Amino acid sequence: MSVFGNIVAAIFGSHAANATATGAPSAAPPFQAGSPAAMAPKPISMTEVEAMIAKIAEGQSAKYNWNESIVDLMKLLTLDSSLDARKQLAQELGYTGALTGSADMNIWLHKEVMAKLAESGGLVPESLKHA
Repeated sequence: MSVFGNIVAAIFGSHAANATATGAPSAAPPFQAGSPAAMAPKPISMTEVEAMIAKIAEGQSAKYNWNESIVDLMKLLTLDSSLDARKQLAQELGYTGALTGSADMNIWLHKEVMAKLAESGGLVPESLKHA
């Protein structure tokens, strides 16, 4: 599974990470397979994404700056936050800068991950499933 897929699974559950963009989210009404409505994930608000992550953070004894730091977000989700993992995530998400773990890269990663979580409604887009 992709690094982004692991992030989705940690926040929304493994069913969301395994769902395809052609499957309707469980809370949505059923659609005919192949219909345009079934092809598009249902976006959620950034507030909803943040609330889900905050709920995970409430259950942790360690305090992480997950709302600003990609490293802390990944640690909160008990995922590998090493430079290698962040490089892989950057490549999955299309980062075009140097893969050095710079502040610019990490800030971009955090913003991109949060945006993708909201726009995909907690589903891993097909383009990121096997990245």
